[in-house]
Amino acid sequence: MTLREAIGRLPRLVLRVPILFYRYTLSAFMGRQCRYLPTCSEFAEEAIEQHGAWAGGWMAAGRVCRCHPWGGHGFEPVPVELPPKAVWYMPWRYARAPGKDAGGKL
Repeated sequence: MTLREAIGRLPRLVLRVPILFYRYTLSAFMGRQCRYLPTCSEFAEEAIEQHGAWAGGWMAAGRVCRCHPWGGHGFEPVPVELPPKAVWYMPWRYARAPGKDAGGKL
């Protein structure tokens, strides 16, 4: 691995620290009752690894926001491709739930 590749992976590694902290400390106290599969922390880690710190971070934030008592549940894997119409300067589009299309109204 070159220095350039190592520096490029640094944001991903930095974002993994709070995920691992939550998984091994706070998760035990809050109860392991995630409404989704994979769990939110697994989803976040996988999204950041596959799509990078920016897009994966926003996907993870959207997933955490959907995980509440009145939210959805079930199997929601990390998308293989980035959502259509998702661009870096409109980060909320990365956080969309799969299968939910606003009909171009954003």
